Amino acid sequence: LYIRPQSLEEIQKLVTLARRCRRRLVVVGCGHSPSALTLTSSWMVNLDHCNRVLRVDEEKKTLVVEGGIRLRDLNLRANKMGLTMPNLGSIDEQSIVGAIATATHGSSTRHGLLSQSVRSLRIVLANGSAVRCSATQNEDLFRAALVSLGALGIIVEVEFEMIAACNIEWDQSLHSLPYILDRWDKDLWTTKEYTRVWWLPYMRRAIVWRADKTDKPLCAPVDSWYGGSVGFHTYHVLLWLSNYVPRILPAIEWFVFGMQYGFSNGATTSAVEELRTGLLMNCLYSQFVNEWALPLHKGPEAITRLSAWLNGDEAGSGIPFSSKGLYVHAPVEVRVSDTSPTSPRPFLDNTAADGPTLYLNATLYRPYNRDPPCRDRYYEAFEWLMKQLGGRPHWAKNFEFVSPAELKDMYGADLQSYLRVRADVDPDGMFVGEWHRRTILGADVPALPLEEREVRRRMMAEGGQMWVGEQRHDNNNNNNNNNAGNGDGYGSGAQTQATADANKDKAVSPSISTSSSGESFDMLHGAEASDASVLLSQLLESASSADERADLREETHGSRVEGATGVHVFNKM
Repeated sequence: LYIRPQSLEEIQKLVTLARRCRRRLVVVGCGHSPSALTLTSSWMVNLDHCNRVLRVDEEKKTLVVEGGIRLRDLNLRANKMGLTMPNLGSIDEQSIVGAIATATHGSSTRHGLLSQSVRSLRIVLANGSAVRCSATQNEDLFRAALVSLGALGIIVEVEFEMIAACNIEWDQSLHSLPYILDRWDKDLWTTKEYTRVWWLPYMRRAIVWRADKTDKPLCAPVDSWYGGSVGFHTYHVLLWLSNYVPRILPAIEWFVFGMQYGFSNGATTSAVEELRTGLLMNCLYSQFVNEWALPLHKGPEAITRLSAWLNGDEAGSGIPFSSKGLYVHAPVEVRVSDTSPTSPRPFLDNTAADGPTLYLNATLYRPYNRDPPCRDRYYEAFEWLMKQLGGRPHWAKNFEFVSPAELKDMYGADLQSYLRVRADVDPDGMFVGEWHRRTILGADVPALPLEEREVRRRMMAEGGQMWVGEQRHDNNNNNNNNNAGNGDGYGSGAQTQATADANKDKAVSPSISTSSSGESFDMLHGAEASDASVLLSQLLESASSADERADLREETHGSRVEGATGVHVFNKM
């Protein structure tokens, strides 16, 4: 089922119905995350129709919004009141709840995660209760929900602190890699409020993008005949060709980025945009994204060693994997944040607690929905290096070579606190799936009555994979579950869900022989609860809006801007 509730009451009814029918619930937004986090053959819940602004406090500059509102719409409505979000990632298509749940961040040493601006939340738990939490009310639930991974309940309301609406002036320029590393600990990240770097590994150069707030009027970047549709389709075709002839990728990097930024250092472009659009980037095509957070001071070592490995110096890199015959896509995105002043911190905050954080993002494109041949070997080596340097993976990305035991070591007591809260508010695992088992639960946590596990997946001719899951059915509630048992407490005849994710890990959760009632959940002490009953009204999917989103993403993945030469692609990557 794909269900789109339109109010808090309908969400509570839905949760109650799922509990009685013994079904897993998976909340999905725009589908931006490339991970397997939301794969399911059970019930999908989309909150696009729960997108209202409920309250505005102009003095505190806070908005209380429903959980399904997209960041783009939140900013547009806030702008009418003279407000805007203080920080954004690369796109604004995500729902605010999806962005918070996966530790979305921007790129600034003066800002942390997007959840840093969250003042309170309201969550519908597995027992149907609607619970408020904040730094002063249900603090442990608040810290767990700030990076919830969708495993606690359905976040229905967010109180978000804004800033005064403003413009930013940005410029970007091409520099040598030694220039970047030399200025790393000086002023590279602090000259302006927002800074990003795109590293070109074979050219040994990087594009530096910086921005500051300004009172200047809007001024669009200069149009380039190559920077629009011509450059977009040229790079796409060349990437597709490189799937069959990978050794041409260094030449492609030199040609594509040289055509846009020049073949010598120092070329600069600039513009003035609204903050809400100026921070957005064009993410180009369908892609795998493997991003890790590590202490900022480890950046020069990480880039130097990875650069050596990619350019054939295996001994100098210290990475114990062969790079022979391996070629990767450009650019490697380099971003920063600083969450060290944040209090309280999310339990699953992947950033450094005692200083600024560096994010390294190893992006691999899927030209015309075809997977690149270098993916497995590149990502295994990349993740090995990140782990050796004390990194942690971005929750929403394609990390594949990290075990639950390693994550337990990375997060220590914070992960245990998160799992304790998770077990308290969802003891039957209504919001738990294969991804949670494979990453954070592991063998230490017994299989849960409503947990969904992976049964199989197969490659699709048009690209991507078909993922099939099934749930353990409750022997005490067979009247509510029509699946035939398979002997281990799981039902067969699962529905299917197609995905472009190509993760090959096929771990299967252990089965159990006991289950809990499903009708008897304890409420959190001090929780605010509302009555819930069976869902009565039909929830209709808006096919037209889904078609519009599908058309938008057919070739361009991310924030697209139209210009005289077509879609602006390379003015900001």
